[in-house]
Amino acid sequence: MEDISALTTFMGWCTLINTGLLAYSTLMLTLFRGPVKRMHMALFGLDPENLDASYFTFLGNYKLAILVFNLVPYFTLKLMA
Repeated sequence: MEDISALTTFMGWCTLINTGLLAYSTLMLTLFRGPVKRMHMALFGLDPENLDASYFTFLGNYKLAILVFNLVPYFTLKLMA
């Protein structure tokens, strides 16, 4: 039973850390949109028209990955314990 407990703790911390990174990314893209946009356009040669859609896609995919790979396994392990 200790293995499930350790795995549950691990998945809980993974969920917390990834949710924090998602919140940080969202804040940076919201509060500092101008400088972040200029930096990404210069580094990667992206069009300014497509950049907002790319940010939205990134945040949505990251949130979905957190749900599928961290939060659902965490709740499943909690139910098993």
